[in-house]
Amino acid sequence: MSKLLIIAFDASDATSSIGFANTLGLPYDVLLLSGSTTACGAEKMSSANLTSLPAADGLAKALKEFATGYSHIASPSSMRSKDVLAYLAGLLDTGMVTDAIGVVSPTTFKRPIYAGSMTATVEVACDPVVITFRPSNFPKLEGGANGSEESVSLAINTQVTIVSESSKGSARPDLSQATIVVSGGRPLKDAATFESVIGGFADALGAAVGATRAAVDSGIAANELQVGQTGKVVAPNLYIAAGISGSTQHMAGIKDSKLIVAINTDTNAPIFDAADLGLVGDLFTVLPELQRELKQ
Repeated sequence: MSKLLIIAFDASDATSSIGFANTLGLPYDVLLLSGSTTACGAEKMSSANLTSLPAADGLAKALKEFATGYSHIASPSSMRSKDVLAYLAGLLDTGMVTDAIGVVSPTTFKRPIYAGSMTATVEVACDPVVITFRPSNFPKLEGGANGSEESVSLAINTQVTIVSESSKGSARPDLSQATIVVSGGRPLKDAATFESVIGGFADALGAAVGATRAAVDSGIAANELQVGQTGKVVAPNLYIAAGISGSTQHMAGIKDSKLIVAINTDTNAPIFDAADLGLVGDLFTVLPELQRELKQ
């Protein structure tokens, strides 16, 4: 019998997987690695209760034993899931589809290529099928009650030691799930300016904050805020791009946004070709003015 295992690194992964699982059309279980259980309609919810996630090699070895018997193993696309599931696919000696954006059949998927400018249809002729998928490309559905629930223990055996981890906690919405995203580029100059201008405007809208790869590489914005082909893929109802030229890499991460608003001083910026609304102006003038209007 074909059955799907969703590997959820946290509770948000579990809820964002519902649309994919329903589109695939197979019964499914969820393995929640960290965080508390959540209603996602799974036949079985297994909680590993990990206080911290181990390195990919050790986690993949533990998942290999747990995933035995499933025809499909999937997780929402992220840098961590692509790392761990690639290890897992290798251990299982099977094929892997990354960044699936559509399901044709249980063995055939659509995925973007060439920075999202084309879509490839990929058929997987192996068992099991390992998949990472972009939740934003599947219906956002509410999960019903789970079936059975259990706590499980994963035997982690790793040769890698994580020396330290750091994360900038934030009360802002999660970037991958937010309905409004405000992003900034290299013109923000430094981290303090980025937080003041982009962060301040995002807070006024109740929005998540994003950034270009150039802004991240320059130290202007944190790595976890990067939006684009090599960062996070977003599909909010409203995406505001301030001081962003619109590189192919960045556009691959925002092309499914419902409404794109671009603010740029350069009338020839490529992002204006993709934007639904464009405003030629200085973001340092435009955003504070909009923020004042919002307060009124």
